Amino acid sequence: MKHESSGTKARFDLEVIGAGLPAADLTGPLLAGESALRTVVVAPPGTGKTTIVPPTVANRLASQGRSGKVVVTQPRRMAARAAARRLAQLTGTRLGAEVGYAVRGDQQTSKATVVEFVTTGVLLRRLIRDPEASGIAAIVLDEVHERHLDTDLTFAMVQQLGQLRDAPLDIVVMSATLDAKLWAGLLTDDGEAAADILSVAAATYPLRVQWAPLPGNQRGLDARGVTDTFITHLADTVVSTVEREPDGDVLVFLPGAREIDRVAQRLSQQLPGVEVLPLLGSTPAAEQDRILQPHGEQQPRRVVLATNVAESALTVPEVRIVVDAGLDRQSRLDTIRGVAGLVTVGAAKSSMVQRGGRAARQAPGLVVRCVSDAEFAARPAHRPAEIRTADLTQAVLDLAYWGAADGAGMALPEPLPERAYTTAVDTLTQLGALDDQHRVTPLGRKLADLPVDPRLGRALYDGAEFAGAQLTAETVATLSSDQRAPGADLTALLRRLRSERPQPWTSDIARLRRVLPSDATEPSRDPLQIGMITALAYPTQIARRRGTATGQAAEYHLASGTAASLPRESSLQGCEWLAIAQLTLHGNRAIIRSAAELDQDHAELAAGPLVTTQTEAKFVDGKVSARSIHRLGAIELSSTPVKPTSEHTKAAVAAAIRERGVLDFFAVENNPKRYAEFENLRGRLGILHKVIGAPWPEVTDSALTQHLDDWLDPEIEQLASGTHRDRLDLTAALRRLLPWPDAARLDELVPERLQVPSGSHMRIDWPAPEEHNDDDVAPPVLAVKLQECFGWTGSPTTVDGRVPVILHLLSPAQRPLAITRDLANFWANVYPQVRAENRGRYVKHPWPEDPIGAVATAKTNRALRNQRD
Repeated sequence: MKHESSGTKARFDLEVIGAGLPAADLTGPLLAGESALRTVVVAPPGTGKTTIVPPTVANRLASQGRSGKVVVTQPRRMAARAAARRLAQLTGTRLGAEVGYAVRGDQQTSKATVVEFVTTGVLLRRLIRDPEASGIAAIVLDEVHERHLDTDLTFAMVQQLGQLRDAPLDIVVMSATLDAKLWAGLLTDDGEAAADILSVAAATYPLRVQWAPLPGNQRGLDARGVTDTFITHLADTVVSTVEREPDGDVLVFLPGAREIDRVAQRLSQQLPGVEVLPLLGSTPAAEQDRILQPHGEQQPRRVVLATNVAESALTVPEVRIVVDAGLDRQSRLDTIRGVAGLVTVGAAKSSMVQRGGRAARQAPGLVVRCVSDAEFAARPAHRPAEIRTADLTQAVLDLAYWGAADGAGMALPEPLPERAYTTAVDTLTQLGALDDQHRVTPLGRKLADLPVDPRLGRALYDGAEFAGAQLTAETVATLSSDQRAPGADLTALLRRLRSERPQPWTSDIARLRRVLPSDATEPSRDPLQIGMITALAYPTQIARRRGTATGQAAEYHLASGTAASLPRESSLQGCEWLAIAQLTLHGNRAIIRSAAELDQDHAELAAGPLVTTQTEAKFVDGKVSARSIHRLGAIELSSTPVKPTSEHTKAAVAAAIRERGVLDFFAVENNPKRYAEFENLRGRLGILHKVIGAPWPEVTDSALTQHLDDWLDPEIEQLASGTHRDRLDLTAALRRLLPWPDAARLDELVPERLQVPSGSHMRIDWPAPEEHNDDDVAPPVLAVKLQECFGWTGSPTTVDGRVPVILHLLSPAQRPLAITRDLANFWANVYPQVRAENRGRYVKHPWPEDPIGAVATAKTNRALRNQRD
């Protein structure tokens, strides 16, 4: 590479860099044209797109005389560092000179840097601090198909920046597999030409696929995560594969650090002479570099155990075999339980295909999948985008800082989910980071500028007052790290980090210390301060121990209302109180992965407004009892009996009705006549609401229960004062819902009784409102003696002729003979058979051959003769 100090022009030798790379074919289209780039690049892993595109864009800038660097994003620190090192090697320059990188806690750049590789999170924080992106002339967003939350936000900000800022900005979006048209459409400026789509094919090598599922009905996951049975099976699969396949290193995909440790222990014993190497984001940088460099034929064969960090953006050299556990660990926000955590799930097909492709990147390879082919076929096509599943608190704060908390007007690949967005807004408002208009506050701007989650940022400022600046900064840096707490013990992890002093952790501490006042309180020797700081960050995850059987893992009740268990080997097992920092979710269970000891005094101090004292009254067996309950969220701290006030008593009665529902609460009483009147009116109103709608009210059980205050308030007061339920007039209460003046037509539209030809007025049986469905109206029923309907050929209706009445024609003994809504058809076609079957049975009653010409009557034949005489 040549670099001129004057003119700020940089020239990369693209022929040398792109030698043997299929992506070298992209250089021509990328160098062509004069306007700012708006380009989508689709290229499979191994084509060299990450290596060739950035220097090509740098050359384009130089040829146009434009100053500024090319910033290239990667979703992970390891990939950013590896890409920078690779490009520096190809250009023959020192890393940190013309080619550099910046990741959290580690940076190698200089004034000469022309191409800078960064994590997406680093660029996002830069844009928050400097929305103009000063000094940046081009941005290359790599691996956008992974749909990390930071990537989606950064893309939307970069796209908007390209539209609004005065200086031109080249934007290139790259991925191994993506919906190119979607991203090109999002990237295109309004009124401008569509973004270009460039693609390149990769040279493919044969890939053999083998299936190695667990035998029988054994499962790889249970309520506590990945089972020991599956870990043993996977380790045995690796061993047998290594013994059977003599060539090439092995790359094993596992969901997380815990599983990597468990497999590594087994393989180290079973594979002597083979180097077993964990590869995670938390692996020291020097060790990462060693694993990602070719090791030569004289070195031991390697088995590299990796998470999905090695899925797409990295090349682990000399790998010819992949063993895939078929599992993935994803972030999840459970808005129902109020818990955010990690879940272990079956990996998507696209992820497993990319993992397998690692084996055939440089030569023919083999992938062994620890699932059956049928299970693989049933997996979802793609991993869900993080924006759909993750906690959005940081994202919403970043968007609010940018100018639109909900992302309105921005080119987000998909909108923020409403429930998760509302949860994030509530959290940020409680932190003081957003105002009631969802605008960022001065405190919110300070929190957004920190390299930690806003909850941790707030804990940093508040915790320093209790525990001092140094301990608070250390604790917050530990909470935000990707290091695993041994046995879920956060304090033990902090001790280890103090001993090892890894670079990202120490850099975070230094930065966090700088934002704290110099006169912040110095730390006390209170051993519970780490738990106090953690509780300030996550007050809803303060937890108290529940009673647990001997030998079982301790279970804790969280302030959010959910339950969580400690790992059995945890040193925290005896703690009464914990401040929980991290959870993993397994179905309905949550496992504590990081926590610190706490006591009740510190818990109440940290919980703030979650600590309440309320009087709660209950209505049981006609009596109201009350207790004063002191709570920390959902955790009951104490309970004392108190005398209920009239307000508490009324609230208890209403709560009892709501708990059971109106119908169940009152139907059990011994006043069937009064309850029948209530049900009759409810049925009449229900059919009016179904057929006509407003203003006739909805009177289903759920609607009445939900709106007690609208109709039952006086009766609730009577119950609260001691009146028994069977003495209440529910029908009169329900009439309060009648809409006036429309209610004047109630008896006309839905009469209680209907006159039949005999002169009798028969009660109509109205269906309960719950019997109607979306498509049909359940009709009312009129049960009447058949003889009382002689001569009646019309069909009765209600609700101004809109709803027919079903006739149940009865025998003299009140047994059903026929059901009809068409009397003319009944007399003509059904009555003759009914007459033949019943006139001998009911000889005292009339059964004329001509029912239409006969006189309707409720009387017997003798009574009719006496009447004539």
